[in-house]
Amino acid sequence: MTTQPDASPAVKTATELWLVRHGETEWSKALRHTGRSDIPLTERGRRRARALKFSLASQSFERVLTSPLSRARETAELAGYREGVQIDEDLMEWDFGVFDGQTTADLAHRLGSFSIWNTPVPEGEELNDVAARADRVLNELAGTGGRCLLFSHGQFLRILAVRWLGLAPAHGRLLAMDAGAIGVLGHEHGYPVIRAWNLGGPPPWASAPRHDADATNPH
Repeated sequence: MTTQPDASPAVKTATELWLVRHGETEWSKALRHTGRSDIPLTERGRRRARALKFSLASQSFERVLTSPLSRARETAELAGYREGVQIDEDLMEWDFGVFDGQTTADLAHRLGSFSIWNTPVPEGEELNDVAARADRVLNELAGTGGRCLLFSHGQFLRILAVRWLGLAPAHGRLLAMDAGAIGVLGHEHGYPVIRAWNLGGPPPWASAPRHDADATNPH
């Protein structure tokens, strides 16, 4: 049985959290839900990961953490973070269970309608379980007092961002985060805010219709 997490995690006093979603994979390119399946980066994903060096070079970080899945670890390495990177199991993507590798369009066709944000996940994690992991990450980093850099996955980072704001985890569906994109969480006048989001993602005029998948903006 899962429990509903509190409205907000513990006091958040880290100055900033920089969130990086891993680069493109074949499954994210195909709009497949990509949870615990360890799908490698495409060459385009590796190029985007290398380009992250230029976005991150001017920043210094107190801690750098990554999901143990290879697509996140390789993104961190190609972005220039090979040493001193901590692997955190809590940064893994949502376990999509029987939905792993399938697209929202296919699932909606078979089930009549589908959204990962409000559907039970057989053999996987429920949304509140993922939110509990996000809360643990935030609690661990609270009080760091500097910038922290996290390499992780689309849905997980969206849930972490709304938990930073003290919102229910399902609000993560409102935040698009493309492969290889950056988000920045910080404070304004003592309140947690999103300072930047989806940096490096495609411009709005390049957007195409999207579906629930690790690479997209699920609804």
